[in-house]
Amino acid sequence: MQPTKWLEQNDASIIADLGKLVGIQSISTDGEHQKELSHCADATCELMRSAGLDSVTVLKTGDSNPYAYGEWLGAPGKPTVFLYAHHDVQPVKGFEDDWHSPPWTLTERDGRLYGRGAADDKGAIVTQLGAIASHLKTRGKLPVNIKMLVEGEEEVGSANLQGFFIENKDRLMSDVIVVCDTENVEVGLPCITYALRGIVELHVEVRTAQAPVHSGMAGGVLPDAAIALNVILSRLYWDHKKLPVPGLYDKVRKMTASEKRAAKKVGGDETQWRKDQGILDGVDLALEKNVSPNEATWRKPAISVIVQEASSMRNKSNQVLPSAQAYVSCRIVPDQDPDEVYENIKAVLVKDPPWNVKVNVKPTAKLKWWMTDPTGPAFTAAQKALKKGFGVKPIPIGCGGSIGFVGPLAELFGGAPALLLGIEDPLSKAHAPNESLHAGDFRKLTASLSHLFDQLGDLPDGKVK
Repeated sequence: MQPTKWLEQNDASIIADLGKLVGIQSISTDGEHQKELSHCADATCELMRSAGLDSVTVLKTGDSNPYAYGEWLGAPGKPTVFLYAHHDVQPVKGFEDDWHSPPWTLTERDGRLYGRGAADDKGAIVTQLGAIASHLKTRGKLPVNIKMLVEGEEEVGSANLQGFFIENKDRLMSDVIVVCDTENVEVGLPCITYALRGIVELHVEVRTAQAPVHSGMAGGVLPDAAIALNVILSRLYWDHKKLPVPGLYDKVRKMTASEKRAAKKVGGDETQWRKDQGILDGVDLALEKNVSPNEATWRKPAISVIVQEASSMRNKSNQVLPSAQAYVSCRIVPDQDPDEVYENIKAVLVKDPPWNVKVNVKPTAKLKWWMTDPTGPAFTAAQKALKKGFGVKPIPIGCGGSIGFVGPLAELFGGAPALLLGIEDPLSKAHAPNESLHAGDFRKLTASLSHLFDQLGDLPDGKVK
């Protein structure tokens, strides 16, 4: 039996495996679900064993959340493929009523699989294991060696991951990296991501007094920290121009003409983009003039205020507030330097504060961008495999998000090529209510990975780069 035929015959059990993982509330963001995180790592190990992997175990480093690890090393002389996914997920608290089906129950509706973690990133775990099982259950062997790691703290920044990689370098060393935690720009169109944005995050705090004061007694006298903070943050408003941060664009690598054409060509027109993102009627896109949405998200820096706080709506009171704070997140692109970007933004935020309020800015995260040349034997193998699995030619794309470990891990593995294959699509709503995975693309990606193992195994002398 061919591996892809096995996938067809075992479709229901593969979907059921995804349901098992979605049913575990492995939330890593609140520190309150350690039991569920351990349960999910154990459940992932159980699925690894069922697929036929060896040396399956739960691993940790320091105070990290649990990793699930398994391997199959029965193909001497063939490439070793490192598969990455993560089993931790975002919370749903506060948005339960926005879900159209229970978030912790995998629900198929209109050709999509709904549930927290279905797309990000438990679907990747199951699609990778399905591809592995398709070979081991039919041929009793794989055409490549496999090392598979499923992380438990990606949604909280993977603080321990790089140390884990270094600590376990000998165990994990591989020839090619495969990650299924990115997006396809359209349903049915397979994409290989070759560029990721990085992140520079800043904490901004404004202080004016030691305590809040009754607004009837001090309003108009005591500087309002919330207003001062918003005056400061308004300096980042860019209208439809470049971001108003001196020096920010000094090192931004320009897109080539062919890259610009490709970015403009895929993903639908502006109307489709607005619909996919849920933008309200009458609200403008915040685009720089003559820049397409894909160009903006793939290769332009962007600044967002991701949280702001001065008091709480529940505890509102007639007070002049003495402090206010916000986190500002800047997505960075090739060839920006994170330290320089931080200093550039900080200079804008601390200069000439309104009412001479006290402004304190400090860095809270710095993550480098990543970009690779999507050519060479491994990428050719991926292109052939995706075309077989999806029935259409894949395209190379950039991504507005960040996966911080890709660059350092590729370097640790001696320049191993990294294949970032899409599992999400514009309707997946990762991190949001009604997160979902397109069922058809889920099956096609699983088949593509099965083909990828064959394609990599057939490379002359096992050379992947």
